Amino acid sequence: MQRIRVLVVDDHRIFAESLAAALAAEQDVDVAAAGSAPAALRHLERAAAESRRFDVLLADAELAAVAPLASVPPQPSAARDGAPRPAPAGIALVSGLRTSHPYLRTVVLAERDDPRRAAAALQAGASGWVAKDCSLSRLLAVIRGVLRDETHLPPALLTGVLRELTAARKHRTESERLVESLTPREREVLCCMVAGLGRKAVAERLFLSPHTVRTHMQNVLGKLGVHSTLAAVALARRAGVGPAQVEPATAGAAASVGAPVGAG
Repeated sequence: MQRIRVLVVDDHRIFAESLAAALAAEQDVDVAAAGSAPAALRHLERAAAESRRFDVLLADAELAAVAPLASVPPQPSAARDGAPRPAPAGIALVSGLRTSHPYLRTVVLAERDDPRRAAAALQAGASGWVAKDCSLSRLLAVIRGVLRDETHLPPALLTGVLRELTAARKHRTESERLVESLTPREREVLCCMVAGLGRKAVAERLFLSPHTVRTHMQNVLGKLGVHSTLAAVALARRAGVGPAQVEPATAGAAASVGAPVGAG
């Protein structure tokens, strides 16, 4: 009998251990529990080193954020200035694992049905979204299903999730169109902004005067239709713009991306 190795990640210890114990009662399931995202990463690395890789990870959508774990696709609903709402740490964990442990199937455990967060989880690489109060038989069916490359969502969420994914695609397309309106130099400046560089650091990197960089930054914000560097960075990420490669010395000169370009 081929056994399924499952890792439960939830910072509510009683829930994590109770769920792990219930799953372990199945003859073909081996299970472990972790109380945080960093602990989960340690479990995964140790298991991989011992050639006992986990097959499925069950992550609490509301994991407490310990440190930035990964870049997550911005959620379609944004703040007024265009900055994305912060993603739950559980979804951030899923996003990071898609790159570091691509073999791993992830399922998000949620206390409530939320189409926006469920859509964000799927965008981050999750294979399923399951209510915490679902039956054990339902959860086991999802675990076995995702190992067959199935995607599992509660039926009541399907319409809402499709709406959110469509909205995200629309936002991404519009963002790409706006970024394409930038000149090559403005795109270079935008990449530096995405990397978190301040005006002085951008000037040194691109061999420009700080005044010229300020002008370019103002032009970028104007063409993108936003009013802050944070909003410009959020839009750039939706359009797939990556950060400029930052040398360690330059990184020290990086400034907060939340300040308006004209500040100071």
